[in-house]
This record gives sequence, structure tokens and C-alpha cells, in this order.
Amino acid sequence: MARELVLGIEAVLPDGEIFHGLRALRKDNTGYDLKQLLIGSEGTLGVITAAALRLLPRTDQRAVVLAAVESPRQALQLFSLLFGRCGARLQAFEFFTGPCLDLVLKHAEGVQPPFAERYPAYVLVELADTADEASLNALLEAAIGEALEGGLCLDAAVSSSLAQLQAMWKLREEISEAQRADGPHLKHDISLPIEAIPVFMERMEQRLLRLDAAIRPFIFGHFGDGNLHYNLSRPEGASREWAAEQGEAVTAEVLDEVVRHGGSISAEHGIGQLKREYFHRYKDPVELRLMVGIKRLLDPAGIMNPGKLL
Repeated sequence: MARELVLGIEAVLPDGEIFHGLRALRKDNTGYDLKQLLIGSEGTLGVITAAALRLLPRTDQRAVVLAAVESPRQALQLFSLLFGRCGARLQAFEFFTGPCLDLVLKHAEGVQPPFAERYPAYVLVELADTADEASLNALLEAAIGEALEGGLCLDAAVSSSLAQLQAMWKLREEISEAQRADGPHLKHDISLPIEAIPVFMERMEQRLLRLDAAIRPFIFGHFGDGNLHYNLSRPEGASREWAAEQGEAVTAEVLDEVVRHGGSISAEHGIGQLKREYFHRYKDPVELRLMVGIKRLLDPAGIMNPGKLL
């Protein structure tokens, strides 16, 4: 994530002054962290002109497993086991529901069903390390073997070649394009405490049943980071204007539940203009007041990216 990888920045402020924060320090406990303030401002406080980035060692060895799970609760149990066994080697823990896979198999080219039967949901796990490939594969196989024996997944396939690894990732990466091919839909880029994901999804299922049982959820995302793409497609046979006509009411249901569980209405994509109304509705009043005060102090004329965020 960007915030963790940026060590310092240079930026031009609204009055033309240059903020010289281009320091490549891992630790600097000398007052406010102004670079983080600018990173999250969406251009409303200044224009970033340079950045010092934290680089990580190249991890040439990768191992991937695609596991079938019964539910988000089982996915959470599997995540806890794998994180405990693999630690920092756990580079990705991606979750997607069975309907997501069905959509990919319908619309994407060059993909095959990963198992002989369909399952309610799947997780794609990747380990990466600088160690030798055999050790990494052995670690993953041992952890998945333990998961299967403990009933923490229903089935699993470990990649045995680069081609198989890429094929597994393609099943996850093609979901957005497959949903686009399916037609208009509502996107919700949300984040939650990881332990809250299962109960959030269960309660959202009940909300959707009350709202319109025919709405089709396509849920996928970076489970290990607490980030879900909670996307909803129109009911079969509904007008292509469904998202435009029903979107506000449906989105309010999703975001209400997100906030109820201590989550964020925007995990990756920011606020911009589209989410500004929801931002003002759900953001803590104290946080919002402080942000408005900072904006007025640094940009009293409101010339930096007007109409965005605040």
C-alpha cells in the first residue's frame, strides 16, 4: 500500500511554496507526518512533484494455492492458520465467491474450472520469498495439508509450474472485466477489520434479501488486507438503467453496514466527487472538522482540485 512504501515527498503548496520532505528516513519522530497528510489529500492540499520510495527485496520464488471454502468464516479461519504458519511470506490472500468464478468462466477467454465441482467461495494464496523454490513449496503444501485435515477448506490445488500459477491468478484478475461484460453494476470499494468480514457479509446478505432478493452480488477482494470489492449487479432481466435508478438506495444499505462494523467506505480509490456525499455523511464529525480546517489554512482560496473530497 502506498502509505507504507512512501518515505518522503516533495510538493508544491497552494501559495507556491515548496514542501521539501524528500527524506528517505525509515524513522523520523519530529512532529506531524506531513507527507501522509498530503498523500491522502487527493490533490486538494498541493501537487506532489517527487517521492522517495521504500524498496523491498525482489522475491523470485513464488508459490500459489487455490483453495475452495464453504464460507467467509472458513476463509477467515484459513487465513489465521496460514498467517501463523507462513508469516511475512504470505503475500496475497484473495477471496472471491462462486458467482465470481462462474462469471469469469462465462466471459473470459483461456480459463478453465479449477476443480471438478463448484464451491461456494475460493481463496487464492500466494507465498513469496528469496529462499529456494522447494522450501517455499514445502511450506505451502504443509500448511494447506494441515488446513485440509483440520476442515479449514474443502479442496485445494497447489501450482506446480509458472503456467499453472498464472492460470490461477487469471481466475481472480478477470473478475472485473467479466462483470463489466455482464452489464452495469454498482461498485463498492470497502475495507473492514478482517475479523468482521464474515459477519458483515452475512448481514449484508439479509439486507439484500429484504431490499430485492434478485440482486446479484459479486464479492471479491484482498481479504488479507480487509479490502472487499462488494459489487452488485442488476437482477436478471432488469433494465440496464437499474444501477442509475436504484443505486443510491442500494449503496446506502452497503455503506451503512460497513460503518456499523467499523469499516471504511473507500479502501483504495479515494473519495473524489462520486463519494463526497457519503464521505460527509459517514465521516466522524471531529475528523471532518479538522480536515476542513486544514484545507482552509493551506488553501484558503480553494484552488487545489476544487470540488473533490471536501
